[in-house]
Amino acid sequence: MASREKFFDAFYNYKTSALVLVVANCLPLFGVIFLGWDAFAIVVLYWSENVVIGAINVLKMITCSPDAQLLVWGDVDPNDKLNRERMERSRGDSANMLRLANHASKFFFVPFFIFHYGLFCLVHGVFIFSIFHREAAGFGLFGGVDNFLHVFSQEHLWWCVAALAASHLWSFCVNYIGRGEFRRTAIPILMFQPYARIVVLHIAILLGGFVAFALGSNFFVLVLLIAGKTLLDLSLHLLERERNARSQKNEQSPIPPDFITRSAVESPATRAASER
Repeated sequence: MASREKFFDAFYNYKTSALVLVVANCLPLFGVIFLGWDAFAIVVLYWSENVVIGAINVLKMITCSPDAQLLVWGDVDPNDKLNRERMERSRGDSANMLRLANHASKFFFVPFFIFHYGLFCLVHGVFIFSIFHREAAGFGLFGGVDNFLHVFSQEHLWWCVAALAASHLWSFCVNYIGRGEFRRTAIPILMFQPYARIVVLHIAILLGGFVAFALGSNFFVLVLLIAGKTLLDLSLHLLERERNARSQKNEQSPIPPDFITRSAVESPATRAASER
């Protein structure tokens, strides 16, 4: 009961991006009803969403900018003017070092993520063709890509891929940028973040897709597959948003809020020392 209330509370808190996600995930129903999509087409569609998630994660890595106020600073005796002046100078230096290290690391981690994640998606895609007994001639440089492009064109998947991409881009703009999540993460975290979501999601999708394929892509089984994926995707989306929100609430910045102006605001320990 409590978990259900948490789910609906999270849905209400992030209802805009949640509704966009639900609508985009329900669009494959149109393909099943009017375009004759089978289990293979649905699973390939969801595979293409992996590529979209990876592309959005590259944007996250590029725009990631950890807040310098998360640095841990020691307390200084207010009567020790020399050390206090040194601390004030070191604040700016350390903040600049953090920004420099974060941005410099992108030159390594972003290309490495593209290569590593791209390889993961390629192997995943070949595996999909294999278990659905479709030709996956594509171990050459462009053979596999041509196969996927042919499926996208034959099944008219492009419009649905675009809708799913728009859903993820909306969440990126509204939550990651708009709610300041880009200030509460770091490059090494983002490097592995997509894997947890897509591994859980696609184990369920592949199992459901294989069952649907074994049953001859029965309409009701496909509807259950789409509904199950939508619910799981929504739950993982809200879980990620709530986790970021909790980290924001738990932040107790040791740097004063007016850090940029360099004006000194005493911490409780410093204030107690000055009162003595």
